[in-house]
Amino acid sequence: MSNTINVSDFSLALTLECGQAFRWQRHAGGWFVGVVGKQVWRLRQMDSSLQWRVEGHAPSWPPVAITSRSTRAGTLPSPFRGEGRGEGGVPSAVTHYLALDVSLPKIFATFPSDPLLHQAAREHRGLRVIRQEPWECLTSFIASSSKQIVQIRQIVHLLAQRFGEPIDAEHHAFPTVSAIARASHQQLWDCKLGFRAKNLLAAARMIDSGQLDLHALRSMEYDRALEELIKLPGVGEKIANCVLLFACGFNHAFPIDVWIERALRRIYFPGKKRVTARELRQFTRSHFGPYAGWAQQYLFFNERSQRRRI
Repeated sequence: MSNTINVSDFSLALTLECGQAFRWQRHAGGWFVGVVGKQVWRLRQMDSSLQWRVEGHAPSWPPVAITSRSTRAGTLPSPFRGEGRGEGGVPSAVTHYLALDVSLPKIFATFPSDPLLHQAAREHRGLRVIRQEPWECLTSFIASSSKQIVQIRQIVHLLAQRFGEPIDAEHHAFPTVSAIARASHQQLWDCKLGFRAKNLLAAARMIDSGQLDLHALRSMEYDRALEELIKLPGVGEKIANCVLLFACGFNHAFPIDVWIERALRRIYFPGKKRVTARELRQFTRSHFGPYAGWAQQYLFFNERSQRRRI
């Protein structure tokens, strides 16, 4: 027996398969199965209904009473706080994690007058920026360097299987910072991390020792939070912005990887031979508005989809 949540302007498949999270698998019957906190979630969308089943311990993530950061924290407060949120418990956790409490039309209204962006938003309407746990998000994107999505999923699966707390016979919670900090370089290498093993181990030990509090990033100004994250080994601006966007509530954070860089140069700087990374960063900050990170996801997924069609 499944529970249901009424949804609108939402696509479960686009949201879970667009490359922002790596613990979701599509199963028979349209079900998506993933681990969130210490629970196994099974989700399926049937038109305007989202069916869900949850198994496992009480969730440690996502928090169900989290509040939006203030303008002082480096971004606009969400004007959509509380829309459609359940009254505590699992429905609220599902709603929060999938960002079902935000209005896509209101987000789209903040986008600039940009025909290509609005076309991408229409074509992939329903894609939402989910709210992840910061450590899992950080680890996943450290592992993502020079890797395809299928490879990242394999790495994340191995890390959970070997270092995470068992939930059932098949699923494990994501390993804690301390569990990774206590691991050996060889153990992480054996999870197919390659050169990333050294960076992940060093980052985990810095966080475990208290040199960086990932959960404190939400309360910082954007520039300071970015500066703190890039102190970690293996974390540059792209990975830092992924963490700030997908896990820390900085809706204007705009990760620039090779896909997005290629799209930005082609769409917004046609014919210009040289566009520096600094120019691209300045352009994205000024052009896309307070929900630039959501715009980035539509452009990113649109770019990948077009490449697959070629």
